[in-house]
Amino acid sequence: MSERSFHTPLPLTLEVKVPAGDVTVQTVDGEESTIVVDGDERLVAETEVELHGDRLVVSFSGKKPFGLTIAIGDFSFGSRGLQVRASIPHGAAAELATASADVKLEGRLAALDAKTASGDVRMRGEIEGDAVVRTVSGDVHLDGVGGEVTAQTVSGDVHVGSVGGSVETKTVSGDVRFDSVRHGDASFTSVSGDVEFGIAPGSFLDVDAGSVSGDLRSDVPLASDPGGHGGDGPTVVLRGKTVSGDVKIFRGA
Repeated sequence: MSERSFHTPLPLTLEVKVPAGDVTVQTVDGEESTIVVDGDERLVAETEVELHGDRLVVSFSGKKPFGLTIAIGDFSFGSRGLQVRASIPHGAAAELATASADVKLEGRLAALDAKTASGDVRMRGEIEGDAVVRTVSGDVHLDGVGGEVTAQTVSGDVHVGSVGGSVETKTVSGDVRFDSVRHGDASFTSVSGDVEFGIAPGSFLDVDAGSVSGDLRSDVPLASDPGGHGGDGPTVVLRGKTVSGDVKIFRGA
């Protein structure tokens, strides 16, 4: 196991690049960051942890050997594994790139940029700025995003709680749900995945969405309908289409 601590006043960006395993990030009070890398001694030795200005970088520098096997929660060469645990100040940003590592985050981030192939991305807490998440088969779950959300998956599901800014989401077969969108543009494309958008209370709706063979239903009146725009307030402009997936628009909490 390797453990290193750094003095990291904001602004700070945590950058983690590992092919597989477990990545856990937690934000804490103060100006100190701690990185723990655990697992097989050779893999730990080939994982670099360095502070470059306002970027704290964790990267695996070794070669991925032939016959790599992946176990849930582990970067597994046979029975050996690698795990990365990071503790960083509240308000730091995170940039994470993995092949199959599951990513778990908790606390308050300035922004999030995460890319995985099959790993899940789960954030418990608040992302103050923008969130960009791209996966192939991994699921995405974000509690709340103050800025814009860009989410792309092939078969992974996307579930986001509240969103303060615009939304862009693309999926093939994964389902998409946004619990509460307050204003801005919300665009989506899907082949067979279902799409659900919650419109925040007090926000109005301008929609141009459709599906070739799926159902389209809206419980929120359009801004152009009688009674649909009864006063001043933000408007969500929803645009998108699916092939066979259903589209549902509802009043968010």
